Amino acid sequence: MDAGNGSGDAKLDNTPTQMDSDSGAQAKDKEKEELTENMNKLHIEGSSSGSGSSNIRRKPVIILVVGMAGSGKTTLMHRLVCHTHLKDIRGYVMNLDPAVMTLPYAANIDVRDTVKYKEVMKQFNLGPNGGILTSLNLFATKFDEVISVIEKRADQLDYVLVDTPGQIEIFTWSASGAIITEAFASTFPTVVAYVVDTPRSEDPTTFMSNMLYACSILYKTRLPLILTFNKVDVAAHQFALEWMEDFEAFQTAASSDQSYTSTLTQSLSLVLDEFYNNLKSVGVSAVSGVGMEAFFNAVETSAEEYMETYKADLDKRREEKQRLEEDRRRESMDKLRRDMEKSGGETVVLSTGLKNKEASKSMMDEEDEEGEDEEMDDDDDLGIYTEEEDAIDEDEDEEIDRFGF
Repeated sequence: MDAGNGSGDAKLDNTPTQMDSDSGAQAKDKEKEELTENMNKLHIEGSSSGSGSSNIRRKPVIILVVGMAGSGKTTLMHRLVCHTHLKDIRGYVMNLDPAVMTLPYAANIDVRDTVKYKEVMKQFNLGPNGGILTSLNLFATKFDEVISVIEKRADQLDYVLVDTPGQIEIFTWSASGAIITEAFASTFPTVVAYVVDTPRSEDPTTFMSNMLYACSILYKTRLPLILTFNKVDVAAHQFALEWMEDFEAFQTAASSDQSYTSTLTQSLSLVLDEFYNNLKSVGVSAVSGVGMEAFFNAVETSAEEYMETYKADLDKRREEKQRLEEDRRRESMDKLRRDMEKSGGETVVLSTGLKNKEASKSMMDEEDEEGEDEEMDDDDDLGIYTEEEDAIDEDEDEEIDRFGF
């Protein structure tokens, strides 16, 4: 019986320790549950490993028409719209030039319906180029709605023709132009059609300027580019094709001028030789309609190239961006978890800065009082006295005179 009682006492002695350990484990589990619940309230989720694959539609193909002022972009757009109607091609037209007065074609989406160019100039005190740039920036803030509209009609469209502002630098080198281009390229196959004024490009220097600009657009947008030599009804573009294929023919044409510009142009022709090899070029006429079939064939080839090459590069950049974003979120989540574990679930009062303001104000008052005291001491040192002090000095002088010998 005693042995049994002893074993019973031992069991009773062990029971409180087990209960303490169980309660400690339950407390830890409860703390973890509260921590998880608080983090869920803050809408913090764990980083999910996404595949990073993009859902890019095969149709419609976006055609961005860019080019120097006077190269015939708007007239070419009119011809492209007429060709789509003639060949029963399902097209969608968009105008991104807020400063154009009249359009020779009907636009499905027009930036002028959203932003008033002249009102922007008046309100922000801007000139013509600044007004165009600001109008395009304002339009770009709502460009996700444009993408959603095109996505709804994607099954009914083959091409989306986009006319850009006359000042090429406003679209190609601005933030709004980059936003619009990337929004298109991340959703649909996108092709850039660079319009060249063929008669003006007969000068080797002007031709080289156009090629350099086309090269910069190609490497900035990272999209397929088609060199579109416009106005072939005025001047044939065979000379340009020859200069692109044989740099010696271009140097022979440029050697007639012995200026520094000509020497620089000849040197650049050697650099751009590799650039010409991977470039598509067509000759068109916006007035007569010559070369429209060749243009759309080049667009189809470029769209296939986009799906094979440029889409892979776009997916790679998107995965890299997603990885960096996940790393940033993971770091911020870990930091928040450490802070919440350190606080132990207690309420943390954030400093609003009011106490700091009061403390700084009191410190400024003390500094002002100290400054006044120092000024009074300085006055004493300099021999500057008040009226009361002057009266005391006069009384002292009278006493001295009275007791003087």
